[in-house]
Amino acid sequence: MLAVEALNQYYGGSHILRDVSLTVEPGKITTLLGRNGVGKTTLLKCLMGVIAPRSGRILWDGAPVEALPSFARVERGFAYVPQGREIFPRLTVEENLQVGGATRPSIVVPDDIFGLFPVLKEMKRRRGGDLSGGQQQQLAIGRALMSAPKLLILDEPTEGIQPSIIQEIGRVIRRLAGERGIAVLLVEQYYDFAKALADTFAVMSRGEIIAHGRGDEMDARDVRALISV
Repeated sequence: MLAVEALNQYYGGSHILRDVSLTVEPGKITTLLGRNGVGKTTLLKCLMGVIAPRSGRILWDGAPVEALPSFARVERGFAYVPQGREIFPRLTVEENLQVGGATRPSIVVPDDIFGLFPVLKEMKRRRGGDLSGGQQQQLAIGRALMSAPKLLILDEPTEGIQPSIIQEIGRVIRRLAGERGIAVLLVEQYYDFAKALADTFAVMSRGEIIAHGRGDEMDARDVRALISV
């Protein structure tokens, strides 16, 4: 289980994260919602070790990881799909996936990844930059799965994606949690997508968690209004 306890981060004199606390359980999807600029991506970068928090704790299965470098967190089961996908456009689909498997004994792409995203198998010789936006997003998720993660962190995977692929990505995320027991932290602004997947939710505003609860409480808690303020 991922447990974030009272995390604080600053950019210069600006207090970006303010005592942020949340948990993400194995086999469950936690959705983190909020408008642009409230600190969601900063939180994810702290979780992955891209930036160091000023204070607070990040625990994975009860052990602190906030002092570990990014590669050590990947070795412990963390995987990150950044906003904007950030695939390697000149590498083929297969080569992009192999980059994600750098920590594995073998970088042969396992059949289960192609099973999740059949289009990647069809296009494995094609350069990543030649794929559509939705196909690139599937590639980015597949690349993250190459490290066989226990925690999957996704930053706005529906951004700029056509509805049919959004539905497919949603089905894959649910399978990863339900069938593989992966803990999923999903940062999202598309309310209906987040609500459909959420086992639990949290809402961030101005660097703080202002609401949290079960996914089936989102409408009753008027979460849509909270993220539009």
